[in-house]
Amino acid sequence: MIIHEIETASREEVEQLQLMRLQETINRVYKKVSFYKKKFDELGVNPEDVSSIRDLIKLPFTLKKDLREHYPFGFFAVNQSEVIRIHASSGTSGKPTVVGYTKKDIKNWSELVARAISIAGGKAGEILHNAYGYGLFTGGLGLHYGGEELGMATVPVSGGNTDRQITLIEDFKPTVICCTPSYLLNIAERMVKQGKDPKRTSLKYAILGAEPWSEEMRRTIEKIFDLKACDIYGLSEVMGPGVSMECHEAQDGLHVAEDHFLVEVIDPNSLLPVPDGEDGELVFTSLTKEAFPIIRYRSGDIGSINRTKCKCGRTTIRMSRVKGRIDDMLIVRGVNVFPSEIEHFLLTIEEIEPHYQLHLFKKGSLQQIELQVEVTEEIFSEIHGDMNHGKINKLKKEIQNLIKNQCLVHVDVNILQPKSVPRSEGKAVRIVNHNESIKI
Repeated sequence: MIIHEIETASREEVEQLQLMRLQETINRVYKKVSFYKKKFDELGVNPEDVSSIRDLIKLPFTLKKDLREHYPFGFFAVNQSEVIRIHASSGTSGKPTVVGYTKKDIKNWSELVARAISIAGGKAGEILHNAYGYGLFTGGLGLHYGGEELGMATVPVSGGNTDRQITLIEDFKPTVICCTPSYLLNIAERMVKQGKDPKRTSLKYAILGAEPWSEEMRRTIEKIFDLKACDIYGLSEVMGPGVSMECHEAQDGLHVAEDHFLVEVIDPNSLLPVPDGEDGELVFTSLTKEAFPIIRYRSGDIGSINRTKCKCGRTTIRMSRVKGRIDDMLIVRGVNVFPSEIEHFLLTIEEIEPHYQLHLFKKGSLQQIELQVEVTEEIFSEIHGDMNHGKINKLKKEIQNLIKNQCLVHVDVNILQPKSVPRSEGKAVRIVNHNESIKI
């Protein structure tokens, strides 16, 4: 269901609106944010120099480290009295990145997420089960306000307490569930353990995000639950969830909310734009944010863009699903590989469960990767729990050869008993680095 005229606007109409809002944003940050005034002046760029969308490349990039260096409120473009909400990243690798919202920002964000939920199949009058975490993380409240804005009865379950999640899904009968893909698998596994069939729930659509996931993971989830699984994208520095959303009709790229964001794809080394369809680093510029406008923010996420019309009828630019993050990329003897690429091929093997971790070790000067996966309950029963069984050794070689042939890297394979890989109630931990000096 298309609920906003921008979703079917012509390219000329979109760019006219974007240019007007870009010019307003540039003037705002030049006057209100000292970081941007200094950067603009260093580059010899004035707000008046931007007379076309193509002039965006004249503007400076913004990095996560810039936000941390101006912690907590150095990027705010309004008086403190106008800020009605503050979110922040986890800050696991240093100071958290802090973002603020005015009342208008919250209204815009709610409408954006409502649009995203609609694109994924949600409808007014239905029930939305929100299992994203609430708190400083933008996922929980972002989907919550969006669900209410769309007119859905929104259940603020948050993450964790999986048994309660299952009870509420059974009793409230939601049509939409929102969470990370790894946590939805966790819910399914728990249901099966309780003797319940995930296919028999009321769920029709899943809005999944906050971590890269492969097409094979999508197919696994859809088969287990008999629903449509769609990818949602957002990051707190740009707004939160709702920056782009995959439609349930085509499931072929995420429709960017172009009336609120400009998206670019650059080569992370040369910093130059790459052609449409080519992978690179996603870069975002906000067009309507008041409290925390941001210019050319380097997301660290790898993807591409597509300007062709989608079969759902929408004309907005589509992002590919995120392939991985620059800082998650493994460099193994000169070969670059993302965990999601390994996942894609790994999940084609029926004898293993869709739960895995990559453990990184250093032996001498060489990096080694150990892939930890679980055998299915059926296979475990068939071999009577003997993890030294010849069938396990054969499966190890099969997995090792598959990854070597398809991803061009050697991994040591450790096949574990069922339920051995840690489960996630939020973002899955795919990489465990046992030596921080290893380059990833």
